[in-house]
Amino acid sequence: MKTLRASTQRGFTLIEIMVVVVIIGVLGAIVVPQFMSRPDQAKVTAAHTDIQAISTALEMYRLDTFNYPSTQQGLEALVTRPTGTPLAKNWNPQGYLKSLPVDPWGTPYQYLNPGTHSAGYDLFSFGADGVQGGEGFATDIGNWSN
Repeated sequence: MKTLRASTQRGFTLIEIMVVVVIIGVLGAIVVPQFMSRPDQAKVTAAHTDIQAISTALEMYRLDTFNYPSTQQGLEALVTRPTGTPLAKNWNPQGYLKSLPVDPWGTPYQYLNPGTHSAGYDLFSFGADGVQGGEGFATDIGNWSN
């Protein structure tokens, strides 16, 4: 003779599953924007690193030629021997950079001598928006900023 057993199934109800899905959706809405801003922070860090490297090349240039390049000579003076004033008498024939980097947003770095933000020269990127000024990740990044 067979005995009847009460069948007890265990599992989640549809309501419980829906609550979990909603909680995951809310957490995703909060967390995903935090991770999406990281590429911009990485680009800002890369720009600071490039600016430090170019600044080092500018210092080597100044040690050899006794001056920084003029604004007209620009950063190209680090790659090819400049013409004009100031004269680059002891310019290193191998140059100071193999090529000029562009900022992480694809725009050439800007150079002014004399500088308006720092002693000597200003070396900067316009940032994410590609124009002077801006806020947040669009702000200018230069040898005067942290």
